[in-house]
Amino acid sequence: MKVFIQTLGCEKNTVDSENAAALLEKAGCSIVQTPEEADCFIVNTCGFIADAKKQSIETIFDLSREKTAGKKLIVTGCLSQRYSSELSAEMPEVDAFLGVNDYQRLPEIVLGRSSERTLCSGADKVYKELGSRKLSTTPWSRSIKIAEGCSNICSYCAIPFIRGRYRSRREEDVLKEAEQLAREGCKELVIIAQDVTFYGRDLRIKDALPQLLKKLCRIEGIRWIRLMYCYEDEITDSLIETIRTEEKICNYLDIPLQHCVDRILKAMNRKSTAESIESTVDKLRKLIPGIAIRTTLISGFPGETKDDAAKLLDFVEKTKFERLGAFVYSKEEGTKAAELPGQVRKDVRERRRDRIMELQRRISLENNIKLTGKTLEILVEEQDSENTYIGRSYMDAPEIDNSVIFTSSRPIQPGSFVNVRINDAFDYDLSGEAVY
Repeated sequence: MKVFIQTLGCEKNTVDSENAAALLEKAGCSIVQTPEEADCFIVNTCGFIADAKKQSIETIFDLSREKTAGKKLIVTGCLSQRYSSELSAEMPEVDAFLGVNDYQRLPEIVLGRSSERTLCSGADKVYKELGSRKLSTTPWSRSIKIAEGCSNICSYCAIPFIRGRYRSRREEDVLKEAEQLAREGCKELVIIAQDVTFYGRDLRIKDALPQLLKKLCRIEGIRWIRLMYCYEDEITDSLIETIRTEEKICNYLDIPLQHCVDRILKAMNRKSTAESIESTVDKLRKLIPGIAIRTTLISGFPGETKDDAAKLLDFVEKTKFERLGAFVYSKEEGTKAAELPGQVRKDVRERRRDRIMELQRRISLENNIKLTGKTLEILVEEQDSENTYIGRSYMDAPEIDNSVIFTSSRPIQPGSFVNVRINDAFDYDLSGEAVY
């Protein structure tokens, strides 16, 4: 059985798809790269916000048109977990719907050993190991999940309903997988979870994340370790000290703040305040010189006034984040925020988002100009032309952040590290030349 897997959404879904691919291969299936080659299509969906749900549904319909006699179409992931009953009734062309806790059942569904059409189990009480992963991304940069689910219960977010409460992965299992990834050529390890900084709290282990990071830094072959999705209220002095002193940990921190107005943060059920955010950012920049802080913001949350939106712009202007993304609020059924008064019109939400991103474009250019004349260590991602390459600095996470375009007098293999002198700056990207 030849299987094509289409993965949508975040890096956590990518890891799930890689686990599923390894399970399928172990069962005797072959993973193929195009739908045309496949006997079975799997769509690993995202159901986080409206745009993601729309993309997932469109992808399912696109693949259903590729489905001919004898072929199967299976839907997995967050959208399936959240809406399996509704989807099953509306999409007879789909052979089976599996949830986020049922990837281990894929082989029997794909191979016809089970006739169940809807299989969406509840979350386990502990992290469920799915075994090895089949590479689907570049070998030199790999994400590794250290937990599943979320216990923060932000008022706008459906993730706890979809993926369950937070379950930390055992340290020994994380280390075992990281060592295997290193043997396969991984040089950049991207640490992911719904909330990385909550790691170990559910197991009542103090300083679990700093302890894990220190052990990951001892793995031979790993050059960069990058932390994503860190909640501001959980960034401890111990974590900051670990980032500061461990050479392999990138001076980069992704902190999804969402807003800066206390009243809005409280309505979001976030534990941060304007004061705590300012204090944490100041401490990080003081103790870790050159740190690149990435954040995400939500525009048009229910109850957000013109004054609140102006304060958010002032916050962005004052803080000058190295990396920032802004998203319009998405009204998700089943969440507390969906029932709040003061829902903001879509066009207003979008206009406020656009203002934030236009301001950030200018800030990004200002930050980039300061880098001209400096030499940065770059992880090479691809060759663009005969003498031109594209890569990333420690300040840039894969897929979502900026790039460095540079020339080289010598051939370079993707996955290599090279020093690049920055000669020019643009809104988001940099350009330069390799120095030897």
